[in-house]
Amino acid sequence: MTQHHRRTRYGRYSGGPDPLAPPVDLTEALDAIGEEVMAGYSPEGAMREFLRRGDRDTPGLDDLARRVAEKRRELLQRHDLDGTLRDVRELLDKAVLAERKQLARDLDDDARFQEMRIADLSPNTAAAVTELSDYSWRSPDAREAYEQIRDLLGREALDQRFAGMKQALENASDADRAEIAEMMRDLTDMLRRHADSGVTDREFAEFMDRWGHHFPENPQTIDELIDALAARSAAAQRMLNSMTPEQREELMELSQQAFGSPELQAALGELDSALQDLRPGEDWTGSEEFSGEQGLGLGDGTGALQDLAELDALAEQLAQSRPGSSLDDIDLDKLGRNLGDDAVVDARTLSELERALRDSGYLRRGDDGTLALSPKALRRLGRELLRDTATRLSTRAGERDTRLTGAAGERTGASRQWQFGDTEPWDVTGSLTNAIRRTAAEGRDVRGGVRLEIDDVEVVETEARTRSAVALLVDTSFSMVMDGRWVPMKRTALALHHLISTRFRGDDLELISFGRHARTMEISELTGLEGEWAKGTNLHHALLLANRFFRRNAGLRPVLLIVTDGEPTSHLLPDGEPFFDYPPHPLTISVTVDELEASRRLGAATTFFRLGEDPGLARFIDAMARRVDGHVVAPELDDLGAAVVGEYLGRRSDDADRWAG
Repeated sequence: MTQHHRRTRYGRYSGGPDPLAPPVDLTEALDAIGEEVMAGYSPEGAMREFLRRGDRDTPGLDDLARRVAEKRRELLQRHDLDGTLRDVRELLDKAVLAERKQLARDLDDDARFQEMRIADLSPNTAAAVTELSDYSWRSPDAREAYEQIRDLLGREALDQRFAGMKQALENASDADRAEIAEMMRDLTDMLRRHADSGVTDREFAEFMDRWGHHFPENPQTIDELIDALAARSAAAQRMLNSMTPEQREELMELSQQAFGSPELQAALGELDSALQDLRPGEDWTGSEEFSGEQGLGLGDGTGALQDLAELDALAEQLAQSRPGSSLDDIDLDKLGRNLGDDAVVDARTLSELERALRDSGYLRRGDDGTLALSPKALRRLGRELLRDTATRLSTRAGERDTRLTGAAGERTGASRQWQFGDTEPWDVTGSLTNAIRRTAAEGRDVRGGVRLEIDDVEVVETEARTRSAVALLVDTSFSMVMDGRWVPMKRTALALHHLISTRFRGDDLELISFGRHARTMEISELTGLEGEWAKGTNLHHALLLANRFFRRNAGLRPVLLIVTDGEPTSHLLPDGEPFFDYPPHPLTISVTVDELEASRRLGAATTFFRLGEDPGLARFIDAMARRVDGHVVAPELDDLGAAVVGEYLGRRSDDADRWAG
């Protein structure tokens, strides 16, 4: 029995994104976007900024754009556009030298006459080639070199329009040239018919069956064929535009010598005209500044300009500057041709990251079509900020986030993992469930019993019966933006909001911003708030809103937290308009103090968080705090969140102790 062994070869997967690749990690992206949003970027702008920078593992759009620019600069510096003229000059010199040697050996009178004709040749390359078009060569080597000029010009002229034609026609016979002439007639005729009435799929297929070997791009439709030809034709025109007038004139004269056939030049002219009519949107007038020592022939120069056009298109796609643009707009085939497979992988990863961000639920599309952070994103950011705040709290003074137990505590219905120092009752069901899951995950049979480990233990969350109405007043005057306090202020508000909404759901939080005006805000609005550059610190208006909130929640213990970096310079007039004056007007100070006294009468426990080192501000806030039996905290910016959260937790502990006693 004969056995057949099949040989299997493995290579890089090229059918699209790697199906075995792990899903993209959104953690770093979401953290970066959250920071940018709090710094004043829109969520859309923050996402774009992240995609431009990339992350630790994936280069961003800026890096890809830089590589495209380097490739473009390298291409321009490596080449110049007079390569064909140089080649023709070398062949001409070779022909003239060989002919002179032959004439020197011949002693007849005609040889002397021909020597005079050779000596009187024009120094202009194109003119000299034309003058020798009817010359009777005596040297076989000279004749061969001169024929190579005409052959080169013909192949270069065709290679400008048809990629690879220069190599295909090397050492071509008369029959080969006749075939090319027939193909061009058929092509031009088909393009003219397509412009007038259209060409059927069958007619195009018949043309490709006969002439398709001349088109390495392998177009599948007539429009794809026109696109490929028009791109090369436009590039050929741009190449001519890039040359000096003298170079351009020489090449136009030399073109008349191509294959020794004026018909070829006429056919190319008709083809260019037809393509320009069909694709007027191509760049037919631009030019490039090539420099360098490596000369380009006509066909190679056209190819180089096509490469430049591809690089320019990639640069535009990577810039993502057009409205509605996305990373799906990037032509991965062009990117791979110019920068290699690694760049394609990077672009695909960025595109998947963009798609995952839009589909993750962390960004949502508003009624006006703009992106915004979703509640899910805000919860995640708040959780991370609260974790950072708790870490800072634990290192400041041994403080930690605790729930009260015993007579003063009631169950919230939630549970959490046990932490060192916890005294809450165990959640027995949850703890045993964790142990069973862990045992099964380790591959052991749970029927043989499970062993409870410390990481399995969960405790029942409890919190004090004392409930609070918390008003967080945050300064949004222009100095907060100018002095770099904008983002720490937002991080603080988000951390406190997350703590209250997840751990102390019985408390009520009111966020109030105050610049020249004051207003209440949802956390999503405050998080995305752009910097406000209007002058004015209207603490009076903010206290009015806070006191209205306290009165609305008369059954809750009022807590007043004020974050500011300036004295009050604005207050609300009876007609609702703000009054502003700097230095602070005595009336502004008076009405602000009156409203703070009203907060004290409502029972509010007040804490000022003073930002900055201004001595005048310190004296004013200290005086304000003494009037209402409050106190002042002057944290570093990095510790602002820990200071505010710690103060809130301390107030709750004090209230619970008083209630229990």
